[in-house]
Amino acid sequence: MAKKAPRRTAERILEVTLELFNRFGEPNVSTTLISAELGISPGNLYYHYPAKDELINSLFDRYERALSELLNASDGVRNVEDAWFFMHTLFELIWQYRFLYRDLNDLLSKNRRLETHFQWVLKNKTRAVKTLLDGMSRSGAMAIDSREVEATATSMVVLLTYWLSFEYVRDPRNALEPENAQSALMRGGQHVLGLLIPYLEVDQRSHLQALVTAYSTPVNSPP
Repeated sequence: MAKKAPRRTAERILEVTLELFNRFGEPNVSTTLISAELGISPGNLYYHYPAKDELINSLFDRYERALSELLNASDGVRNVEDAWFFMHTLFELIWQYRFLYRDLNDLLSKNRRLETHFQWVLKNKTRAVKTLLDGMSRSGAMAIDSREVEATATSMVVLLTYWLSFEYVRDPRNALEPENAQSALMRGGQHVLGLLIPYLEVDQRSHLQALVTAYSTPVNSPP
């Protein structure tokens, strides 16, 4: 039993760190705050993670593994229904690790490992979106000129990457709080898939509009 204790402590440290990073933003969370929240000494924290960057990198590794698995599911997208599920599942994962996106530019400027690995993230998101577009085209759900695929995929990835930043700017005090998760994710998914509207077949376009109507949440202007 004693051998398992360090692993449990290390896991708990990551769980609490993720919660604090998501709540306050990574730049505003110190290792002192993390250890205080956990009720452990700073020395105990440093035993498992000697530097704050190691906490960030460990959380990013978790995100990267989950993202890689999810993006592979893009080859199963054949219609709007599939795309809707895929996109919202992707946004849910981004929300789970939203501190990465909330503080993305700051993190990349300070952490060389994230700087290089986020290049992989962008490339693989783009690859997955192109696979999604190809699958929907081959199934007849949409018709898009091959010359427009690159620009459309890039626009979708830009929205996926910076949507939460937009939400945060729109309402800094409330946008990234847990109670606002579903509305933020729904709006993001709607706008990403909205880029496909000019290319969708008529019935697929109607189905997308029906999904938007069914799941849409009224947007209240920030005070």
